[in-house]
Amino acid sequence: MTRIVAGSLGGRRLAVPAGQSTRPTSERVREALFNTLGTLLELPGARMLDLYAGSGAVGFEALSRGCGHALFVESDARAAAVLRRNAAQLGVGGAARIVAGPVSRTLERPPAQRYDLAFADPPYALAQETLTAVLAALAADWLAPDAVLVVERSTRTPEPDWPEQITDRRGRRYGETTLWYGRRS
Repeated sequence: MTRIVAGSLGGRRLAVPAGQSTRPTSERVREALFNTLGTLLELPGARMLDLYAGSGAVGFEALSRGCGHALFVESDARAAAVLRRNAAQLGVGGAARIVAGPVSRTLERPPAQRYDLAFADPPYALAQETLTAVLAALAADWLAPDAVLVVERSTRTPEPDWPEQITDRRGRRYGETTLWYGRRS
């Protein structure tokens, strides 16, 4: 179990998928993430993407802190089922949309409306080339101007290969986790 740190749903517990196919973002890292995001964009009413969502902890934290909409994408069927249960338990149905399928397939078709925030927490073993393709698709068709893109990676992996549309890049390290931030120009 993990919990939502702050906001209207603060303190509520989330189920996490069993096994080792997912790795929930720790409460400490989520708290640091949202402290940083508070300096980079206005969360109230924002549209958010949670890619490789797992339990949905980051997206639900965003909704708890005022985001108006979150799209969760998770390819693991068991994790997607947990994600749906968490959404139902939290009562965020209208603000949350869950897609069970590969991130790359989801990003093939541009959305009707672009997103202000994207958080990608791919498996640490995901190939750098695959992550590069995901970031390129986000920058090209999914992110609004000035949107913030955050990538969670192992501290042992290199900085993401950012598309040219992503600027103001920087990393913040939290133990074995590094959060990489960029802004859509």
